[in-house]
Formats: sequence, structure tokens, C-alpha cells
Amino acid sequence: MRAIRSILYAIVAFVVVSDCVFTVNQMQQALITRFGDPVRLLKEPGLYVKVPFIEDVAFFDKRVISVEMSALEVTLGDKRRVIVDAFGCYRISDPLKFFQSVHNESGVQKRLYPVVLGVLSSVFGKIELSSLLSDSRSDTVTRIRGEVSKAVKGFGLEVVDICIRKTNLPPQNSEAICKRMISEREREAKELRAKGVEISKIIRSTADKENAIELAKAAAKVQELIAEGELEANKIYTEAFSKDKEFFQFFQSLDAYKAAFSSKNAAFVLSPSGEFFDFMKHGLR
Repeated sequence: MRAIRSILYAIVAFVVVSDCVFTVNQMQQALITRFGDPVRLLKEPGLYVKVPFIEDVAFFDKRVISVEMSALEVTLGDKRRVIVDAFGCYRISDPLKFFQSVHNESGVQKRLYPVVLGVLSSVFGKIELSSLLSDSRSDTVTRIRGEVSKAVKGFGLEVVDICIRKTNLPPQNSEAICKRMISEREREAKELRAKGVEISKIIRSTADKENAIELAKAAAKVQELIAEGELEANKIYTEAFSKDKEFFQFFQSLDAYKAAFSSKNAAFVLSPSGEFFDFMKHGLR
């Protein structure tokens, strides 16, 4: 019986000691509550003691904690609805306020969700879709972060960051916008093709006109050169004729013979005593 009592006392002592002694590590902070009411706040790591069975310990993380907030549907200033996929990063700055308002980390998302949704609705309700696609998007996110930080101060939270991963249109809106974009691109393509055809016609007509002008200039130049050549030839013929009239007549007769007898099947009906054969009969005197 004595051994059994000793074992029972040892068990009770172990249970009491294990319930009254606890540790807080470097990544934690703790709040001791007595019958649900906060008693002490422990922010430094170490070994601590509490009243067993009367006091409880709630541990809170000192590190930055992320929370997902996806599928937040809000209305923009141009009456378009968008679905925002965001996430937040926070730190528990006041464990007592956090315990009293949120109680534990699992309840953070339930409390943050309506706050972030309200801020998003307020901020996005003043801007248009084009602003989300421009450089001013970063200013919008900064404004959202500041307003969420103010709204959650009563929860004992410090908002480290609010990031918007993506902003999508609802499926029905996306389909309508895609169709409108396709029709706009097709219209622009038709306009560009029409302008291209018009420009090509202008270029072709200009090229044809310039070609006709150049050909006319070339033909005129050819005729001018031919005329100059004939004039020069006539001048040479005249000078030669004036120097030796009989030789000139002889040379012209040779040209006439060459032209007349160049054909193999040429036939002539001429009088042998005609002038055409004078140089063939008598030669050059």
C-alpha cells in the first residue's frame, strides 16, 4: 500500500508540475488567463510558472503570418465587377487585444475578410478598370494597405503587407469583353487593309504616271537624236556632194544596187539603157 501511495503521489506531483511549468520560445509570446480573464502577458522567451488547473496559457506567434483572401468580388467606379485574388501578411502586435477581439489565429481570416472586402469596395469604387492596368495600380495597393492597417488596429494586429496577386473579370464579363476585343481588332484589321489597298493604288498610279512620263521623255529624246543624226548625215552628204558630185552619185548608186540586189528572188523590168545602170556600164569616169 505504501508503494502504491508513493506512485500515486508521484503521478499527482508530475501532473501538477507539468501543468504549472511551461516555456515560451523565441518565436512566441504568451498570455496567461484565469477563468478566461487575462492576467499576465509574457513577451520574452524563458521558463514560466502558472497556477495549475486555474490558469491557462494562450500562445501567439511573433513571426509574420500570411492569410489568404481570394475571390473577393467588388464593383469598380465604372460599374464593372471584378474578382480580386489577394493575400495579407500581419504580425500580432498586442496579444491582449488580439485575444479579446479575435481570440486565436484561426479566427483572423473571419475577421479580416469583411474588413479587407470593405476597404477594397471603398477604394475600387472610386477607380476604373483602366487604372488597375496602369502604373497607378501600386498607389491603389498602398492606399488599401493603409486603410486596412487603420481598420485592424483594434484587433491587436499590425498589417505588414496587402498584395493583390491578380484581378479577374467574372466569367460572363470576360467572355463579352473578349468578343468585343476580337470584333474591335477585326474592325481595325479591315481599316488597315482598306488603307493599304488605297495606298497601293496611289503608289501604282504614281509609278505608272512616272513611268509614262519617263517613256515619253525617252521617246522624245530618241526622236531628237534621230533627227540630229539625220541632220548631221544630210550635212555630211551635202558636203561630200559639193566636193565631188560624180563620186556622190556613184556612191548613191552603189547603195541603190545593194538595196535592190540584196534579195535572192528580186526581179526587175528595166530598160538596159536606163540611168539606173549607167555606172554598171561605164563605171566612174
